[in-house]
Amino acid sequence: MRDKQQVFITMRKNTPKKKPLLPDPKFGDQLVTRFVNNLMYDGKKSTAYDIFYDALNIVGERLQEDGLNVWKKALTNIMPAVEVKSRRVGGATFQIPMEIRPDRRVSLGIKWMIMYTRRRSEKSMAGKLAGEIMAAYKEEGATHKKKEDTHRMAEANKAFSHFRF
Repeated sequence: MRDKQQVFITMRKNTPKKKPLLPDPKFGDQLVTRFVNNLMYDGKKSTAYDIFYDALNIVGERLQEDGLNVWKKALTNIMPAVEVKSRRVGGATFQIPMEIRPDRRVSLGIKWMIMYTRRRSEKSMAGKLAGEIMAAYKEEGATHKKKEDTHRMAEANKAFSHFRF
């Protein structure tokens, strides 16, 4: 123990534990459940599952491959490896390239795919999702462009990587 001087270490409170997701009913995959939870509006999970399964059927018919495997490959094609984060250093704000945690990579890929799916112009949501999955599988389309732009931004700001925190 130190004389007259006590050392206090401030720590953040414990983060809550991740709740385990139930696997989806058709494929038994937790990643599918995670995707459907992001796709869902107003708590309508069964509608979101219908849209997702219909989209996988459309993809399977058009590409003559297993729809689930195509979707997983498409998702890995659009997951970013690096991103830029803003950091203030001495009055100036720098965009610093940072590696992305695996959990965040998946969530960014899912969110981007759903965002650009909703912006497409096909008739049904299942058709839009199928189109976006096929585009990402072939490494083209809006979602893949978003990933490339993110990587390009990180590459351009590589000079500031020594400010990493």
